[in-house]
Amino acid sequence: MKALQIGDMTVPVPIVQGGMGVGVSLSGLASAVANQGGIGVISSVGIGMSYESKGKYSRKSNLSGFIGEIRKAKKLAPNRILGANIMLAITDFDDMFKAALDEKLDIVFVGAGLLIKKPSTVTMEEFVNSKTKIVPKISSARAADLTFRVWAKSFGRIPDAVVVEGSKAGGHLGFKKQELLGETKSLIEIVKETKEVLKKYEDEFSQKIPIIAGGGIYTGEDMYKTIQAGADAVKVGTRFVTTYECDADMKFKMQYINASEPEDVVIIDSPVGLPGRAINNDFLKKISAGEKRPVSCSWQCLKGCDYREIPYCIAEALFNAAQGNLEKGFAFAGSNGYRATKIESVEEVMDDLIRGYYKASISNVKENFTKSLVF
Repeated sequence: MKALQIGDMTVPVPIVQGGMGVGVSLSGLASAVANQGGIGVISSVGIGMSYESKGKYSRKSNLSGFIGEIRKAKKLAPNRILGANIMLAITDFDDMFKAALDEKLDIVFVGAGLLIKKPSTVTMEEFVNSKTKIVPKISSARAADLTFRVWAKSFGRIPDAVVVEGSKAGGHLGFKKQELLGETKSLIEIVKETKEVLKKYEDEFSQKIPIIAGGGIYTGEDMYKTIQAGADAVKVGTRFVTTYECDADMKFKMQYINASEPEDVVIIDSPVGLPGRAINNDFLKKISAGEKRPVSCSWQCLKGCDYREIPYCIAEALFNAAQGNLEKGFAFAGSNGYRATKIESVEEVMDDLIRGYYKASISNVKENFTKSLVF
């Protein structure tokens, strides 16, 4: 197992913790993963809801909450590698991006859209010469090609790395619902295709472009197979939810523990127009049956969201769930969310992933050696 190298930044353990909102991965989980040698990630979406009463929040509380969690994480994990996940779909993306750079986070992951224009809050010089690593999240080689082509032409630079997210991830997904319910390319296929596309940009800029792959990574064997396919690291989200250090309420974590079959994890129609994967519960069943929850919007947190038309507020539902109020919310989860059977520490999860990786590696060596003896 090699360390993940992103430019001049070395990550001892090539495991990136997925940024999970609302309020699931904050300073507690992020610092715990960082202290184990991986990249700990704070989810910025809806973060201000934890800083005002009754789950309501504003642009101001969102920004102050984000900065507060970054500073907490740095105190809990000094000199470790910390990052943030910032969705392009949020209304205050530009503000949050600027805050991440100002607070000198090590790395920023950008998803829920293609990062093909500079945030208005930073100068071109700040964007191009940022010491904070900027890493877009994509779900296809085509999206990667478009992103890197635009960066090369518009900014004279390319992203520091790329996250390839497959169809088995949790939360909002970059696939059409029909694709998720049918056959989609495997994560390994997408990794291989993306690696091929990125070769020309690596040659043009004389720069290694690390690939971080996520979506369905649950075991060390999954990690081994994905890295063998060409990824430089893996992104793991679901596995870290059922840890003591995860910032969500224990009732939220128990949704994972109580799920026992693959069918307990379902594809939903999010009110913001994207399909998502979540653990089925009474809230989602009622919404699916046509029930609507009145929405009183204190601030339009997502671009393009019309609170007068949606059946429920996705931000409030996710916040409620993370606080343990599952009657008024639900838990996003990856396709393997039903496999959790116990609450454990982040250290135990990291150790299990690493042991599983080496076990799969040794098994592969033995298999290849045995084949070599067959004449």
